[in-house]
Amino acid sequence: MRRRVVVTGMGCVTPVGTTVESMWRSLLECRSGIDYITHFDASNFPTKFAAEVRDYSIRDYVDNPERFQHAGRNIWFAVGAAVQAMQDAGLTGHPDDPTRFGVYLGAGEGEQDFMLFMNLLAKCRDGDQIDMKRFAELGVQLLHGPSELEQEPNMPVRHVASLFGAEGPNLNCLTACAASSQALGEAVEVIRRGDADIMLSGGSHSMIHPFGVTGFNLLTALSTRNDEPQRASRPFDKNRDGFVLGEGAGMLVLEELEFAKRRGARIHGEIIGYGSTADAYRVTDIHPEGRGATSCIQMALRDAGLNTDQIDYINAHGTGTKVNDRVESMAIRQALGEDAYKTPVSSVKSMMGHLIAAAGSVEAIVCLLAIRDGILPPTINYETPDPECDLDYVPNKPREARVDRALSNSFGFGGQNISLVIARYTD
Repeated sequence: MRRRVVVTGMGCVTPVGTTVESMWRSLLECRSGIDYITHFDASNFPTKFAAEVRDYSIRDYVDNPERFQHAGRNIWFAVGAAVQAMQDAGLTGHPDDPTRFGVYLGAGEGEQDFMLFMNLLAKCRDGDQIDMKRFAELGVQLLHGPSELEQEPNMPVRHVASLFGAEGPNLNCLTACAASSQALGEAVEVIRRGDADIMLSGGSHSMIHPFGVTGFNLLTALSTRNDEPQRASRPFDKNRDGFVLGEGAGMLVLEELEFAKRRGARIHGEIIGYGSTADAYRVTDIHPEGRGATSCIQMALRDAGLNTDQIDYINAHGTGTKVNDRVESMAIRQALGEDAYKTPVSSVKSMMGHLIAAAGSVEAIVCLLAIRDGILPPTINYETPDPECDLDYVPNKPREARVDRALSNSFGFGGQNISLVIARYTD
């Protein structure tokens, strides 16, 4: 029989709450974490707002914060969420066999030294050319080695593993907006095939810096509703105009079922299905007919051994861009058939923004909480129905409903598609 994988710990740092319970409370109270950017002066940017994490300090989670003095926000968030998840799982000490404990993250890079690089390039410009020899010489003088190293996307997984003495499989994937969902799915597979008994998995990211906002503005992917930031993220609404950039982290402790039972762990739920596909279409565009997204959902259902009428709730990728919401709605219809119209769908990005690489892991936690409490989080700012988005999006207020099985979708820029099926644990 296939080894079963359960969730025994959860932790998160988000724009609507820096713990699991504070985040959940905010979502059910329909509180937005979106406001004007404070990380840098965005007054001259087309988009001047984002969903920033506030009132958070890594000092609340580690005894030696000086260790992280050169680290970026992505690492600070990863550490806080990981400590929460491990404490929730009752795994505060190092494991008896560290080689059976691994870490698999979908984490993104840290803040980029925007102004420093711009000044450096200006000093090395010769007409339309860059003097690369001078660039290298000045770079060695001006750039701070430890800070540059901490910006690399592999650093969160390194820090997290060393914090807890995890000597087992250690991996990081950065597949855009699908990253942490893919990390969870692959971590499940690591346990299923017997390479580990415990995996700490999730993601962390912060792109609220000049490079990040500039890039998404150039792609025309961000909302520019600058006069009302908290109403800007409106997934599936006809008048949506783009997503809102967020930041944060979500971490889950995954364990092989019998291992978790032997140590008396509390079980939050079980991951029973995982689907992963690629559109193989364009660098930034998803397939207009939802080809990859549809097959991804179908793959997750097959892996879980479920029929289309056995999903009680879908946590949508639901970014609020014109194309994503239309194609995701189409994919759900194509994958579930008539059952799509009987299945409630919502997007918490309407409140916390899009956490990019960290989005999927936080949304997996949301699914577990919906199962636990029998409440569906809403899609806020839903005002004008779109004929091309014709499903039940749980508009504007939470809804009581029994959830035994939830589907969580994460569809990354460039056509990377991940779907997870998360279920109530039954022995």
